[in-house]
Amino acid sequence: MFNRADVLISMIRIEIVIDEEKLGDLIALLRTVDVRGYTFMRHGGGLGSRGERRPDDIALEERNAIVILACEEKQAERVVMALRPKLKEYGGMCLMSDCKWVIGPAASY
Repeated sequence: MFNRADVLISMIRIEIVIDEEKLGDLIALLRTVDVRGYTFMRHGGGLGSRGERRPDDIALEERNAIVILACEEKQAERVVMALRPKLKEYGGMCLMSDCKWVIGPAASY
């Protein structure tokens, strides 16, 4: 993989899947640890510890929200330490992986 310091920044990618009803709480939590950028998607579906979530099911409206962010390692540690005690309440999961941020204008890292 090409790895140019003038083009790429090493970051940690955090993906969080939670009950959609807890999305506002999660965003508030991210702000308390100074997260400056994230993306969220409502109406996520799948199968996990809370059973099957089908956003297209009219009779049983149980939906997930997916939040994705990238940050430096120290920031990732703050996110995880704040999030971990809340995961049982929020439901869902949190994944972390190494990634590369393509340097561009108005970066939120």
